Amino acid sequence: MFSKKTIKDIEVFNKVVLVRVDYNVPMEGGEIENDLRIKASLPTIDFLLSHGAKKIILISHLGRPEGERRTELSLKPVAERLREILRGSVIRTQTGKMPVVKFVPEVQGEMVSEATAELPDGGILVLENLRFFKGEEENSEEFMRAIVEATGAELFVQDGFAVIHRAHASTVAVTKMLPAVAGLLVEKEVTILESTMKEPEKPVLVIIGGAKVEDKEPLIEKFLPVADKIAVGGKIAADGYKSEDPKIYVAEDFAIDDEVDGLANGSMDRAGKKLDIGRRATREILEMIHDAKTVVWNGTVGLTEKHPFEMASKTIARAIGNRRDITSVICGGDTTGFVENLQKVEPELEYSLISTGGGASLELLSGLELPGLECLEDK
Repeated sequence: MFSKKTIKDIEVFNKVVLVRVDYNVPMEGGEIENDLRIKASLPTIDFLLSHGAKKIILISHLGRPEGERRTELSLKPVAERLREILRGSVIRTQTGKMPVVKFVPEVQGEMVSEATAELPDGGILVLENLRFFKGEEENSEEFMRAIVEATGAELFVQDGFAVIHRAHASTVAVTKMLPAVAGLLVEKEVTILESTMKEPEKPVLVIIGGAKVEDKEPLIEKFLPVADKIAVGGKIAADGYKSEDPKIYVAEDFAIDDEVDGLANGSMDRAGKKLDIGRRATREILEMIHDAKTVVWNGTVGLTEKHPFEMASKTIARAIGNRRDITSVICGGDTTGFVENLQKVEPELEYSLISTGGGASLELLSGLELPGLECLEDK
């Protein structure tokens, strides 16, 4: 059971609510490539509006500007996309009106105060990128106090699951100034991830890919008591990861970069870089998926940005997404992005949870404390 208070446990009527969201969306040439993180915030926004929140102030970061203003990392396009999404949704204020969405290119000061005052009841104000200011990553109370004062916020809602493993101003310092509770996305992600570790339906399959053994070994060790089978692919398998534990299967055949034609005739063992797991390893993992009741997948099993080395990961994603009778958890930034992009063209694929938090989900699954979660009010 989720142990922290959420927006369902408190009164939000007629309050100015400061909400930390995760709008760190992929951008290319000033255009948003994937808006699923924006859409993930809608249940919390809908709840607040339908329960009469006076004004909603959204704060987020985008990219890594390292304390400097960078035009290409402004949240203005995100605010515009949020406005478009809300226009096409059924979300309305308590009076039945479509919520107004405004953007302000600051996070504190007179400009923010004026924008908040001018915002109509039931309106949404998106502030500028928090990481344009060094105080955010420094967990500065002074920086956050200025935001709270400028907006007149009376309540803080943490709905940015992807950042709750960071001790930043918008995850920790803010909770010293306002009543602080979780949003619906944070509640959902934490609940599913914790139940996956504590009481999963068996058999449990964990698929581990990616490149860095030092990142994956703690996760493998953490899952060993829980999993019935752990399948290891990706670069860590290609680089020779070994295990004597009978629960752990490590891919041994690979697709080679300079022998792409060999994929058709089974020539998988020639010299060259191993950029994807081979057909035999893929078949082995598919059989494990077929037998599983819970599947956790972290780390793609090939170099998915280079064709045809995305094929094994795509096959695995389809096999998991076509199972309606299992709990399926997709976590890790590269894996979730890969699966989200596949869903764009194959919307019939469904998963129990595509986690919005790369590092946060890994740390939670590894049993580490998340600073931005621990400081929220207990039930």
